[in-house]
Amino acid sequence: MADTEDKSQQTEEPTQRRLDEAHARGDVVRSTEVSTFVVLSAGALAIAIFGQSSAEGFATHFRIFLEQPDQFTLDEGGVLSLFRSTMGALAVIVGPVFGLLFLMALGGHLIQHRPVFTTESLKPNFSKISPLSGLKRMFGMDGISNLVKGMLKIAIVGGVTWMVMWPERGRLEGTLGLSPSGIASFMTHMLMKVLIAALAVLAVLAGLDYMLQRFRFVQRNRMSKHEIKEEFRQTEGDPMIRARLKQMRLERSKKRMMAAVPKATVVITNPTHFAVALQYESGKMPAPICVAKGTDALALRIRKVAEDNDVPIVENPPLARALFAAVELDEAVPAEHYKAVAHVIGYVMRLTGKIRAN
Repeated sequence: MADTEDKSQQTEEPTQRRLDEAHARGDVVRSTEVSTFVVLSAGALAIAIFGQSSAEGFATHFRIFLEQPDQFTLDEGGVLSLFRSTMGALAVIVGPVFGLLFLMALGGHLIQHRPVFTTESLKPNFSKISPLSGLKRMFGMDGISNLVKGMLKIAIVGGVTWMVMWPERGRLEGTLGLSPSGIASFMTHMLMKVLIAALAVLAVLAGLDYMLQRFRFVQRNRMSKHEIKEEFRQTEGDPMIRARLKQMRLERSKKRMMAAVPKATVVITNPTHFAVALQYESGKMPAPICVAKGTDALALRIRKVAEDNDVPIVENPPLARALFAAVELDEAVPAEHYKAVAHVIGYVMRLTGKIRAN
């Protein structure tokens, strides 16, 4: 019952982390039909490339067994020499074919998923040798699905093969009078026809089976909402803690900013919605620097601290809004605002100079 509930709760698409974990366990999208199709395609390609030469080579090297069997010496040395020459001839004839088949078989897996290196399958798993688990695999959904696919594939491929071979039944009888090389050439031709017809069917079956395996892979790795939250918590941290840390950083930033207001040269306001505090030391700074800025309540706090510390306050709504949007804390005023800011700071310096003169 618990398993049923867990499955019913897995309604969310798997995350990339869940898919990576499945890949690390060796759980990947794997369609045997795709691999079979690729290998058979390689076989057809090998026959097309090497078929004629292999058939002629086979006929040339092995016709002696039929035409001149009396030429063989059956003592120990003769048998060994015959075995070596036969194996060498076979290697030359079928070696390129088997090499191509091996490479294509490897490619059949690589086109479905990236390489998997895992020791998960080497770990002891007693359920694999349990008779009860074996019966469940045989008569479960996977077993029935594989049985139906196998029977369907045999029926379809067998039917297509029969349709291809039936029109050639007359020519098959005539092969008995052909030379060995002629028989080999005819059989190569017939095999290519059968393979091409079978491949056309298997291509459709492989595509359908791959989509089915992809769907089942996603289904068995689906996640519940709780698993999504737990994964997010592990990767990104607890949202409440992150929010609290963000608030603490913001508060510390505000404290440092308010501590810098008394050192400001001027505070430009809107008059109450925006406040930007600038610091400028002639000869030491190439341009004024923003040491504090804020809106609404924070703007009022900046203004209050400035008043308490005798920092000049200049009301210039357009400039206050422009500076608030254009400059960040501890950054210099942008060049496009130099003229307006220089006018304000010049005014402040003249004003403070008059006050000191009095």
